[in-house]
This record gives sequence, C-alpha cells and structure tokens, in this order.
Amino acid sequence: MTASRPESDVEPSLPVFKGAPPALKRSGRLRSAAIGVATLVAAIAGTFGYFLAFPSHAPASLDRWIEDTTGANPNPIKLVRPVERPLSLLAQIGQKLFYDPSLSASGKQSCASCHDPAHSFGPPSDRDVQFGGPDLHQEGLRTPPSLTYLYRQPGFGIGPSAGDLDAQIPLDQLAQKALGKPRQVKSAAAPGQVAMVPAGGLFWDGRVDMLMDQAMGPLMNPAEMANKDRFAVDEKLRRLPYFSQLETLFGKQALQRPELLFIEAMSALSAYQVESGAFHRFNSKYDGWLEGKERLTHAEMRGLRLFNDPDKGNCAACHLSQPSRDGVPPLFTDTEYESLGVPRNRRLAVNGDPAFYDMGVCGPIRKDLAKQTQYCGMFLTPTLRNSAGRGVYFHNGVYHDLRQVLKFYNLRAAHPEKIYPHDAQGHLLIYDDLPVKYHANIDTTDAPFQQARGDEPPLTDADIGDIIAFIHALQDR
Repeated sequence: MTASRPESDVEPSLPVFKGAPPALKRSGRLRSAAIGVATLVAAIAGTFGYFLAFPSHAPASLDRWIEDTTGANPNPIKLVRPVERPLSLLAQIGQKLFYDPSLSASGKQSCASCHDPAHSFGPPSDRDVQFGGPDLHQEGLRTPPSLTYLYRQPGFGIGPSAGDLDAQIPLDQLAQKALGKPRQVKSAAAPGQVAMVPAGGLFWDGRVDMLMDQAMGPLMNPAEMANKDRFAVDEKLRRLPYFSQLETLFGKQALQRPELLFIEAMSALSAYQVESGAFHRFNSKYDGWLEGKERLTHAEMRGLRLFNDPDKGNCAACHLSQPSRDGVPPLFTDTEYESLGVPRNRRLAVNGDPAFYDMGVCGPIRKDLAKQTQYCGMFLTPTLRNSAGRGVYFHNGVYHDLRQVLKFYNLRAAHPEKIYPHDAQGHLLIYDDLPVKYHANIDTTDAPFQQARGDEPPLTDADIGDIIAFIHALQDR
C-alpha cells in the first residue's frame, strides 16, 4: 500500500483525501506548481510593465531593453533653455530690419530672403547658392548657413585658448604654435577634446566673432544686398518708416553721425537674433526624449546609436549629441573647422575657372590667415539641428539631400571612385576642390575617413536610413 502525502505538504486550496488515487495526488501537485508559476509570471510582468510605464525607475541593467522596447529615455534630465521674454524695443527694430528688403540695392532682398524663418533661418530653396546684387543676378560663393543657435557661438580662436586668450595672442602666432603638431583623432566615444585647431567664429570661415559684424557682411556683399558702403545703408535707414523708433532709442543727436546710425542698426539686428526664441527653440523631438517626455521610433533609436558609435557613424565626434553637465541642450557642433575633401561643385560659375579654389579659413574671403596654409580647405562644422529641413548641404552646395551627404562620409575613403569624377584620361580626381599641395590638410584619421581603399564601408544603406531618421528628430517645431 502506497503511503499518503502528509497533509502539511498539501496545498490548502487543493484538498487530497487519505487514500486518494495517485493520479489525483499528482494532479494536485501540478495545479499547485502551475499556480505558482502563473503567480511568478504575473509578478514579473507587473514589474516589467511598471518599468515600461515609468522607465526612469528601472535599474540601469534594463536601459537597453527599455530603449529597444519603448523608445523611451530611461535616464531623463531637465534641460536648461534660454528664458523667453518679450522683445526689447531694440530687438523689435531689429526684427523689422531683418525682414525689410528696402535695405538692399535691389529693393527686393532682405536678411530673411536668404535666411528664411520657414527653413530654420537657412536658405529658402534647394539652389546650390543664392543670388543677389542690384539686379538679383549675381551668384553667391557659398550657400547660406543657418542663423539658428549662434547665440552660443564662441569667438574664433586656435587651440585650448580659443575665444579666451586670442585677444592677447595674435592668431598668426597661435597658428605657428600649432604648426607641425599631430592632428588629434576625433571619436564619438570621447568628443569635445581640445586640439590645436581653429574653432568658433561666424560664417563658414569664422572671419567675424560678433552677430553685429555678421549682420554687416551681407549688406555690402556685391552678390547679396550689394550696398556700396555704410553711407549707402545710412541713407536707406533714414528713409525707413520706423526710423523714429531708432531716434527714440538713441536720440536725434547721436544718429546725426552716419557711422553711429549704422552700428546701432546692426546692434538691433544682433539683439533680435539673441532675444527671439525663434532662433533657439530647443523643442525638437530629441530634446523631448532627453527630458523623458517623448519616445523615439525604432529607426530613430537605431540612428541615435549609430550616430554615437565611434566605429560606425562617429557623427557625434564633431556634432556633439550630449547635453552639458549643467543641462544645457547639445548644439550638435563642436564649432571646430575641418577639411573634408568635399567634391568640387562644377555647377557654380566661379568654379569654371580651374585656378579658382574656395579654401575657407585661408581665403579667398578671409584674408588674415591666408599665409597659414595648414588651414586651407577648412570650413566650420555647422549644427545638425534643423539640417533635415535644408535643401542644400556643405559650403559649396554640392549635395541636396542627407542621403547624399551620408554616402559621401561613408564612401569617401573606401570607395572614392563613387564620390569624385574622372578626367578625360580616366584619372580619378580625388579631393578635386583643393589644390594638391594642401591635400595633407584633409581629414584622413577620424572614422570613417581612416579606412583603406577597398574596405567595406562602415554603414549599410539601412544604417544610413536610420541615421537620417534620427537627424529628422532634431527638427525644431
């Protein structure tokens, strides 16, 4: 006779009577185990469900799972944005000046003509460059950069002292100090390292430091607003219907001096760009994700990882993607200068001259560093915020969509034949927009440019699509 199981071992909710058949006893034990497993599964599901609903409460070991499953940020932070205030009277005048075409020689072109607020204060169309001049038929040399997020741009400098000691140490001396030093490799794994390279400044070549000076340039540029000089601008300012507001602000006597009127008008334009939140919204989907308020799609999340991966996109090496320690949102630029070897844009009229080269920091527009040839071919790294809304890319406008741009980065080193043209004899014209004697300036050390000819490119077409999806998440709204 088989001994029965002691009653103390039997689940209270599943009574088994003395002398019960063995099958019934086994059934009771199985039901007890099933209930236990179900209870455990429910507990685990409840715990994970709680973490899905409140990802910031989850342990760090679950960060990747939460990102993959929900697209949420498991480590949200509070971003510190500029305080929004009503525009001062000076900024209000600057706003009117910004949209006023009467300040141009043609009477048809304003600041907003090339820096369209509907396109994040960048070019209004997908033209390679914009046209201006007295008859609007003069072709510009470079594509207009965006005016957004310039309020935090440091002054131009070279090396660790950039923007600080440069007023005491002349730029040519700093450049000589940097000459011959090995180039520091940039990696998304450790972005923002200080190197003896140019950084900061405004325009593609960093030739001015202040927004006031930046505003002056287009007014006298023959291919833009095309005024002969400041006195021509002064005459137009005095005819403005809102000139009395300038008089109210600065006084009639002060504005009798043409040079002072011009400077005060430029200060108004500068104040508008600094005070107006339209120039630095910091309200993209990615900003919302950083604060834990929005969730990225699977493609955007994969793109973010590829963007930050030093062995894949390595984009974050120059386009910094992390907030500062005090919560200031990332600008997606290190404000440094790079020589990338972008292909020559043969659609530009100026490039019909085979002897002409736009070499950025060392000319032709900027003059003071013309002899510092180690910087020839270098242009400012722009912010990637709102770049998905542009129709034209790089200083010469050679590319017109982000996929072309990413293919350039992906293929330039491994398959240059897919990037550069061939001459009549079939020779590959690599780095064709920079004289051969300056080719050593071109970045060949940072990923993905360190690859050997014929290597497998680091990004697949699917990877490129994911990075583009992430860059779209950087659009202000």
